[in-house]
Amino acid sequence: MILKIMLWLSRILAILAILFIMMFSLDVFGGGDPLTKQMLAFLIHNIPAFALIIALVVSWRYEIAGGAIFILLFIALGIFWGSFKGNSGSLILIAPFLLVGMLLILHRILIAGRGNSQ
Repeated sequence: MILKIMLWLSRILAILAILFIMMFSLDVFGGGDPLTKQMLAFLIHNIPAFALIIALVVSWRYEIAGGAIFILLFIALGIFWGSFKGNSGSLILIAPFLLVGMLLILHRILIAGRGNSQ
C-alpha cells in the first residue's frame, strides 16, 4: 500500500508542479500584442514545462529513468534560473521536481528489494 501511495504521490506532485509552472506563462495574454505573437510567447514561456511533461511521460513507464530526468531537470532549471547563486526563491518552484525524482527512484528500489514485478 505504501508503494502505491509513493508512486501516485510522485505522479500527482509532478502534475501539480508542472501546472503551477505553466500558470506563470499566462501573463503573455495581458498586453495589446496580436494573438499570433501572444501564442508564440506562450509557447516559448512553456519550454521548461514541455521538458517536464516529457519527463513525466517517461517516468510513467520507466521510473528510474524518469526519476533521473527529473533530478537532472531540477539541476538544469536551478542553473538556468540562478537558484544556486542567490536566487533562492526559485528553489520553491523547482524543489518538487527533486522530490519527484527521488520518490520515483526510491519506489523502484523498494519494489526491486521486495522482489515484486508490479
